[in-house]
Amino acid sequence: MPWYGAAALMVGGLLALMVMGMPVAIAFLAINIVGVYIFMGGMVGIDQLIANATTSITSFALVPVPLFLIMGELLFHTGLALRVFNALDKCLGGIRGRLSYLTVAGGTIFATLSGSSMANTALLGTTMMPDMIKRGYKPYMIMGPILATGGLAMIIPPSSLAVLLGSLARIDVGGLLIAGLVPGLILAVMFIGLIRLQIALDPDSAPGYAAERAPAAEIARALLVDVAPMGIVVFAVVGLILLGWATPTESAAFGALAVIFLAAIYGELTWEAIYKSLRGTLVVTAMMLVIIVGSTTFSQILAFSGASQGLIAFATDFQLSPMMMLAMMFLIIMLLGMFMDQLSIMMLTLPIFMPLVGLYGFDPIWFGVIMLLGLELSLATPPFGLLLFVMVGVAPAGTTIGQVAWAALPYICCTLLLVLLLAVYPQIALWLPGLIRS
Repeated sequence: MPWYGAAALMVGGLLALMVMGMPVAIAFLAINIVGVYIFMGGMVGIDQLIANATTSITSFALVPVPLFLIMGELLFHTGLALRVFNALDKCLGGIRGRLSYLTVAGGTIFATLSGSSMANTALLGTTMMPDMIKRGYKPYMIMGPILATGGLAMIIPPSSLAVLLGSLARIDVGGLLIAGLVPGLILAVMFIGLIRLQIALDPDSAPGYAAERAPAAEIARALLVDVAPMGIVVFAVVGLILLGWATPTESAAFGALAVIFLAAIYGELTWEAIYKSLRGTLVVTAMMLVIIVGSTTFSQILAFSGASQGLIAFATDFQLSPMMMLAMMFLIIMLLGMFMDQLSIMMLTLPIFMPLVGLYGFDPIWFGVIMLLGLELSLATPPFGLLLFVMVGVAPAGTTIGQVAWAALPYICCTLLLVLLLAVYPQIALWLPGLIRS
């Protein structure tokens, strides 16, 4: 079978199954069985499929994923994250748009603690939205900052998806985690600037109201008691990697221990919080591992059938410049994000993208950061952006996907601007990893 026939069968068949509504993991498994039967010799191929599937999830590099997830779950269910928001709230007083600014500031801090975009968005939606609605904020001033800041957890370390991307694409996981820190903080500053601009253009979007700033002593106490201790978690995850004292796996374990320690100190480490955290972590981790089983084997079949090599040769025949090729890859991620989840996008594109990264001489860490930003954008693109559904779930009854997507649009433009800056100035992402190496 020619390479384009194999590619049409595997990729086209997978997309067709997903369009029919088949769960992602089952769709991968079904098309893999067809693929190995055709390309790898019938039942012998099935045996090889099982062996490859086992190998794909027994990787030590995947250990940080459940550890980062349990960090976020514990922070949410023990109420430690809410303490951070309450402390920051005391600092802002009655400035116009206070709650929108608080969403970005608190959400960015929580992003450095949780590693999960879904957890970040759900936390911001449930804690910030009721008060913003009560105060008369317009819907786009409520949902836009929540959606945008929720997605920051995908790029700011610790990021579960960055660990998966690094593991699957054979990119230095520690370098990739650290590389997202500066772009993530720049993006947060862009969001604050955008909120300021929106308020200037439409003052009624965030009505002013009487809210006295807390006394200096109370602010200092809140920051010292509720915010400063979270630095232990940030140091355990980011600091240990920066100093070269721990691998990403070890830092994830220290981060989880730090959250457990803080929850115990605050008296919030209840059996109910532990149960809910473990249950949430188990559900998400199991889903990820099942998809990894199917999609890793999928990429192996693509390579075995010659489809991967054919697609790469086809792409390079166009003789595009490096920046045009990067733009094409980013556009593909965006388009796939309209219909697929982020893990599936990675599994589908990495077997084709990573050889092109080497061929065009892109720095793998820099490309990884750009890919994470593309995946972050895909979370907020209709019709199937995952964070859009999370937002609709926590929003008032009657809120539509269209309303949420429209609120997210200006923040999507901020992310696109950051991608452009990274393309022109790669050192924005590469400075910190280079500092560690030196």
